[in-house]
Amino acid sequence: MMRVLLVGSGGREHALAWALAASPLLEKLWCAPGNPGTAEIAENVAIAADDIAGLVAFAGAHRVDLVVPGPEAPLVAGLTDALAAAGLRCCGPSAAAARLEGSKIFTKEIAAAAGVPTAPWRRFSDAAAARAYVRDQGAPIVVKADGLAAGKGVVVAESVAEAEAAIEELMIAGKLGAAGARVVVEACLKGEEVSLFALCDGKTAVFLGAAQDHKRVGEGDTGPNTGGMGAYSPPPALTPALAEAAMAGIIRPTLAELARRGTPFRGILFAGLMLTEAGPQLIEFNVRFGDPECQALLRRLKSDLLAALLACADGELADFDLRWDEAAAIAVVLAARGYPEAPRKGGVIRGLREAARVEGVEVFHAGTARRADGEIVAAGGRVLTITARAPTLAAARASAYAAIARMTFADALYRRDIGWRALSSPPR
Repeated sequence: MMRVLLVGSGGREHALAWALAASPLLEKLWCAPGNPGTAEIAENVAIAADDIAGLVAFAGAHRVDLVVPGPEAPLVAGLTDALAAAGLRCCGPSAAAARLEGSKIFTKEIAAAAGVPTAPWRRFSDAAAARAYVRDQGAPIVVKADGLAAGKGVVVAESVAEAEAAIEELMIAGKLGAAGARVVVEACLKGEEVSLFALCDGKTAVFLGAAQDHKRVGEGDTGPNTGGMGAYSPPPALTPALAEAAMAGIIRPTLAELARRGTPFRGILFAGLMLTEAGPQLIEFNVRFGDPECQALLRRLKSDLLAALLACADGELADFDLRWDEAAAIAVVLAARGYPEAPRKGGVIRGLREAARVEGVEVFHAGTARRADGEIVAAGGRVLTITARAPTLAAARASAYAAIARMTFADALYRRDIGWRALSSPPR
């Protein structure tokens, strides 16, 4: 029986807790720091996700068998390394391997060494040089902060002026601090974007499903980029043949290159892909489950998630077979009005139990808090993720929006067109 510490407090972590709690291998589940949703299925502990010393001390004192990190920041900061030094297991990459997300420049260097197809690019630490390059290349063009930016460090510029403004914000105004001191400027790939996930044990990579995210805050993919406003799985655009091409041409060569460098990757490898006419090309890597992609993916996973993560951490994925429900799943994010710049906090949310009674629906908490009087209130930008599973994507979407209709949240901001690429029509 396993004692597990889950790290994080968002919708992704609530979904992970929900899946881990279903495992017959689980003895005890803690979540640090967790949220009101995880509190219903795990024991929340008041340790911040970036408090590495605190997490290691807790795991050691409570004889934790496996630590499961949700967010990327503690991985980039060395959580796995610190746990390993204390003789504790973690399903996540070392700090050296986590540079795949911690540095866009590092990812591009790995892609070049491994022969992974990706957009032509240049790195810059000088804003004037970056602006000159943009003017020379023209638009559309992509500007990326090199460091961690919580999904908000990428600007797909439709004009040279927009690209130059992004460079100004990142490199001169310091909008993202040190994360934007260096930038990658790359060609804008054309095609359909999907998220592919692989479970990696340092040597073996197992396909962990795929989803399609909706990054922009507004319907029809308008407005600023966010951490993600919704997702669905599986994405029809990623056929089984394209998925295998991505595993063979992107995931496995990356895994081999990191192993060759002495920094084997163990954990969740998330490849943002563009499906171009020439085949899948790499946009970026993340070193954990996406949010809200995770919420949609886990609604379809039939295998024991804890057993899979344990095999990953122990280097025993070679004979592990993941099983998936053939149904479709969708995740719709309820954010707070003003997100992503200045979300309103404190709004009361009612009807959560009524929403969860819709067939096929699970509600995952993210930026919520429980007041002393028991009311659930908004406490962050992305507040809830409403997920639904059904035989078809259209049916899943109908269930998700039916659940939302049962809730009252005056400050709710959400897109009503999640899944539009696959369904080619807005919900009615």
